[in-house]
Amino acid sequence: MNACFSRMPHECLASRMQAAIVVGALAASASPALAEVREQLATREYAVTADPGAPLLQLLNSATPIRENGKVFHGYTKWYVKWNYRWNEAPDGSCRITRVDTAVEGTITLPKLVGGSGAQRTRFDAYLAALRTHEEGHYAFARQAGREIDGEIAALPAMRSCKALETEANALGYRILDTYTTREKQYDRDTDHGRTQGAWLER
Repeated sequence: MNACFSRMPHECLASRMQAAIVVGALAASASPALAEVREQLATREYAVTADPGAPLLQLLNSATPIRENGKVFHGYTKWYVKWNYRWNEAPDGSCRITRVDTAVEGTITLPKLVGGSGAQRTRFDAYLAALRTHEEGHYAFARQAGREIDGEIAALPAMRSCKALETEANALGYRILDTYTTREKQYDRDTDHGRTQGAWLER
């Protein structure tokens, strides 16, 4: 699923996010359910060539590759939650989860100022720190969702069939993801897309 958040047309949008999931199931031998979450977060940068005579906001708006529906973004957080699980089927056909493996992967895209005066760099560094904090806040929802999905699927009780178990496990994962996607949208509303965290430039 994709979500893009916007401010008023005259304002500069600092960030957007994207979330997705991948699920799977495999049969397995009987063993206690195990939960494991792997996390990987990468950072990508795009160059912003400094010009002491130009406003920092103008430089960022010109340099950023992050654009969608006419909106300009300075930061971008893309994350995925992937889960796989194994089950054991009893002679009577009942089925239970024996292992869950969950991976959370994210990429944060941020600007990198090239050159510039001391004053311009100082202003940029303060803005970048605030923008990074805001984007890491987006990724935190991915981490929380991954951990909850992992634990809740591992805790599912045995069910009458493996098909029923698979259906419930995946539905559970989707419900949790929807919850955290909703919370993430509220996070942008609460922070005014990073503005209350300092991720804001007037010019």
